[in-house]
Amino acid sequence: MQTPSHAGILWIISAPSGAGKTTLSRALIEQTPDLRHSVSYTTRPPRPGERDGEHYHFVDTATFEHMVEEGAFLEHAHVFGNHYGTGEDWVKRQLLIGTDVLLEIDWQGARQVRERLPKQTVSIFILPPSADVLEARLRDRGQDSEEVIALRTREAQREMMHYDEYDYVVVNDQLDVALAQLRCIVNAERLRLSRHTEEMRQRTRELLRL
Repeated sequence: MQTPSHAGILWIISAPSGAGKTTLSRALIEQTPDLRHSVSYTTRPPRPGERDGEHYHFVDTATFEHMVEEGAFLEHAHVFGNHYGTGEDWVKRQLLIGTDVLLEIDWQGARQVRERLPKQTVSIFILPPSADVLEARLRDRGQDSEEVIALRTREAQREMMHYDEYDYVVVNDQLDVALAQLRCIVNAERLRLSRHTEEMRQRTRELLRL
């Protein structure tokens, strides 16, 4: 197998519930070569239509806690009464072979990943256009009670307080516009000179015939 010219980029996308993070992430992966989604582990039960190993790795609390003790997670967090975590080995293998990996995680997990892999990580925060739009999106899901909606709204406010910890911020007012902005960020970061130093050094030597 040919050695990649540079390591993969670890992309983090965070957002409050209802901002459109999952929809944007899936569309970005579909339209972006060499970008793979990391399937998180969680202790919450599957929702209708979710499949184990595709949407999440569904595990019980005892299994999750054992994985934490074994150091199996790149990051993990406790959100809405459930545990979520990103498997470390799979992510690092993908980055090593030059494949970009996308993590959909909250600000707690994002902070952990940035601390552990600062050079490989690029982080993006998705904001809704307004508080009214965010609440409407939460209600339009039709999945949650009023109590849960209120809880998610409060948690969204706390989540949005951390937007300034990220490298980029995208406002998801119109989905196609927000997706285009995400693709611009990906393309620009992939062209960053620091990711291609040796490759460019060799190329310029050839061009200058040194």
